Amino acid sequence: MKTFQTLSEVAACIGQEVALSDWISISQQQVNLFAEATGDHQWIHVDPERASKGPFGTTIAHGFLTLSLLPAFFATAFEIKAAGMGLNYGLNKVRFMSPVPVGSRLRARMKLLSCSPLDNEGLQAAWEVTVEREGEIKPVCVAESLTRHFP
Repeated sequence: MKTFQTLSEVAACIGQEVALSDWISISQQQVNLFAEATGDHQWIHVDPERASKGPFGTTIAHGFLTLSLLPAFFATAFEIKAAGMGLNYGLNKVRFMSPVPVGSRLRARMKLLSCSPLDNEGLQAAWEVTVEREGEIKPVCVAESLTRHFP
């Protein structure tokens, strides 16, 4: 895990890959719980028997489940000691580039695209987050995530 002492240390990393998260395993239970929470019960996600005959040979995670893991990826990738609070401010771009079969392990690479100061000595950061699946070259998701950090 990368550790920053101050918000200005973060801002000094614009244009660089800053951190790499820990791996997260995707289970059928997670996929089922996500389906329950969102109402998205499409068979490709929740019916292992039918999915075994589908295009991927197994169930796959919802794209939005993959996206919802961004906070967990951030939490294991870096820490900002001077930030008393961090907020998810939104997304500018999201692409789901390949499926995530149940049983996969995912991690994320964080590249800092830009920073801008906020009131109350805060900092807004734009991150390119590339989610990769273990053993695969093509990313499963690339998202531009906006975060806000305050002392």
